[in-house]
Amino acid sequence: MHLLRWFRNIVPIGALFSASLIFSNLAYLTLSVSFIQMLKAFTSVAVLGLSVFMGLEKMVPQKFVIVICISLGVALASYGEIFFDATGFICQALGIAFEAARLVSIQKLLTGLKMSPLVSLYYFAPVCAGLNLCLIPFFEGSAPFYEVFDKVGLPLLLVNASTALALNVAVVFLIGSASSLVLTLSGVVKDILLVGGSVALLGSTVTFTQMLGYSIALLGLVAFKQDPATVDRIVLRIKSLMG
Repeated sequence: MHLLRWFRNIVPIGALFSASLIFSNLAYLTLSVSFIQMLKAFTSVAVLGLSVFMGLEKMVPQKFVIVICISLGVALASYGEIFFDATGFICQALGIAFEAARLVSIQKLLTGLKMSPLVSLYYFAPVCAGLNLCLIPFFEGSAPFYEVFDKVGLPLLLVNASTALALNVAVVFLIGSASSLVLTLSGVVKDILLVGGSVALLGSTVTFTQMLGYSIALLGLVAFKQDPATVDRIVLRIKSLMG
């Protein structure tokens, strides 16, 4: 690949990937797993806005209503968080922004440059790894390198790395065959499982306000994938119920 094209198209994606991982992981230090997954429902809205801005999606009037519903649902879920931490919230918000930019950039790369999913992953994944390795000594020191072998162990590390590789391969193939927006919407099932698992296994607390807000966001995501005529009927039905 030409060096100029590499710096222009690949390095930004690797940098966005690195920033997304860093800020998303920082959020786990202060926020609960269930709350983080609820906030990630806003990723679809961020991806939609960036996709429209980049010319990859068309914004129709019906989608504005759905986006507002999703935003209100996420805001309500945030309001109902018991262990709210402003720093963790900001980190997760930045993580969502960087992740949305990364996904849209990958879609632009695959559709604009006609690059295959595996080839694109081959180029931008090492950039992300290199940036993270450069940042670790300044923020973490040498401790992570020792703890990987002393506390985690090589077998668990290899399993985790293999799972992450399989996930990234699946992500780029889904973006290439569908879109970045479809990818984020398909993550709703994962979010439900993670929230349920965090409650059942980790004992996380989910309030009624959070459940209501997250339900509104999920309904908005489901309605988003409906045809415009169905969305019109839903909007009219809501207006009739509100008098």
